[in-house]
Amino acid sequence: MQIPRFARDDNLVLSDREFPMDELSCRILQTFDELGRETLDLHALREFAGGSDPARRDAVVGAAEMLERIGYLETSGEADFYRRTEDGRLAVAGPLDVTLYSRPKCKLCDEARAAIAPILREFGGNLREVNIDEDKDLRELYTDDVPVIFVGAKEFGRHHVDTVKFRQALEKTKK
Repeated sequence: MQIPRFARDDNLVLSDREFPMDELSCRILQTFDELGRETLDLHALREFAGGSDPARRDAVVGAAEMLERIGYLETSGEADFYRRTEDGRLAVAGPLDVTLYSRPKCKLCDEARAAIAPILREFGGNLREVNIDEDKDLRELYTDDVPVIFVGAKEFGRHHVDTVKFRQALEKTKK
């Protein structure tokens, strides 16, 4: 899995080419967070992302297929069920959404969590911790580098946290 680099102008960079993330695609990916679900069926995506407009609801099908082709959604066992991938989650991460890729019994991970937690509280940010050992792609990508920290969809750092730079990164979101 290649973690996407998300430009703040709403263009995703995929394989060195830009992909404009349209509003419907963003809405589909955000629906997973709004409903607090790991998987959603196509009916739920059409209802929540498509709204009451029949044409927009029909467009959800094509948008979901496109998101699956680029790796932001994957089918989840049953017919018409989708799971948002980590790439898909990062693609719609807000500027105050911080991801800490870690693993259990990792001293550096514990230190990073302790260092960023008070700063996140100060700025009203959200922390999502992801255990890389539960995802073979993440484990392969980061096994020697935890903790890895993303602010929004951009990698902030690995191994140690510079709290001054972390604070500055969050302050930039206020502007």
